[in-house]
Amino acid sequence: MPKKRSSGGRSKGGKGRSGMTQCSFCGAQVPRDKAKRVTKYTSLVEPRMLKELRESGAQIARYQTTKTLCISCAIHRGVVKIRGKEERKTVPRRAGRRRKNY
Repeated sequence: MPKKRSSGGRSKGGKGRSGMTQCSFCGAQVPRDKAKRVTKYTSLVEPRMLKELRESGAQIARYQTTKTLCISCAIHRGVVKIRGKEERKTVPRRAGRRRKNY
């Protein structure tokens, strides 16, 4: 059977066996180097009020939540997309990251 990816879908390199982690949504046990991590910052203040408070000079605390997803949950939630054979050979550009031109 042909091999789909040279890395086997993992990022461990030659490190040997990696630890397991649990998916935040379905509870499946996934190797830590294969799981997708999603970090999200949330604020307890409403967005409209947050804008007004920032303009007045207030500092509002944000809370960081990190979730670990298995591949099937990551595809279902749109974190990663299914790519074709030729598209898989290239490294995808990260969404949401923009470079500032100074």
